[in-house]
Amino acid sequence: MTDLTATAPGTATRSELSINGRRLSYLDFGGTGRPLVALHGHLSEGATFAHLAAALGPEWRLIAPDQRGQGESDRTPDYSREGYLADLEALLDHLGLEETVLLGHSLGAINAYQFAARHPERVSALVNAEGPASLGLDGSNPFGFLKNLPYQAPTREALIEGLGPAAPFFADRLRENADGSWRLPFHPQDMYRSEDQVHGDHWADWTATSCPALLVRGAKGVIPAEQAAAMVDRRSGTVAIELDADHLVYTAAPDAFATAVRDFLDTL
Repeated sequence: MTDLTATAPGTATRSELSINGRRLSYLDFGGTGRPLVALHGHLSEGATFAHLAAALGPEWRLIAPDQRGQGESDRTPDYSREGYLADLEALLDHLGLEETVLLGHSLGAINAYQFAARHPERVSALVNAEGPASLGLDGSNPFGFLKNLPYQAPTREALIEGLGPAAPFFADRLRENADGSWRLPFHPQDMYRSEDQVHGDHWADWTATSCPALLVRGAKGVIPAEQAAAMVDRRSGTVAIELDADHLVYTAAPDAFATAVRDFLDTL
């Protein structure tokens, strides 16, 4: 079990737990404040919450896992809804958190509210950043471009060249392997399959709980305005805010996002 007073605010300590022999890595940004677990979306990792962690301290202690198959966490053949939720339960058990606030972006937001639906006693509040209640019902997968991306290459330069137009989005997060080769912080085919499996009608999960919730929508994001309005109307205890940002709302508008989250947390 992790000591929840072990690190100083403003620092980030990387730790891990083993789930059936598979490594799940997470960052603990420290402090003695109330714990908040933050879940990133596809093609991302826990470190992207560093700005938010600094903005919320010292009242809140942010803990951000690298979700399965991303960042420093091991790959797995399973990217099902059940798999992601089992990882979150294992992390909370490992940290000794009987109850916490969950914040998520995109994939992470859906994971958060689906976990709350199954374990309402463990979630005191939700922050949903760009996590729709219904998506992909037309069968489309926006990650088609991933199918042609290389996972690794002998050198960093070769990998960047192979990534082509996608290189600027990932160049600062490439990993060096033990043999000197370089790889992406996720496997493109894994993420394509994971995106497929997060699609669906999740209204029953979104409306299953009534703990306080903040819905953050990017004006140029993926949640249609009418769906966002329905998500507030159909789930009691939910408030919403729209930010002038795209889908990557917490990195595209970091200060506005942090202010919105802090204002919401102050009401708890």
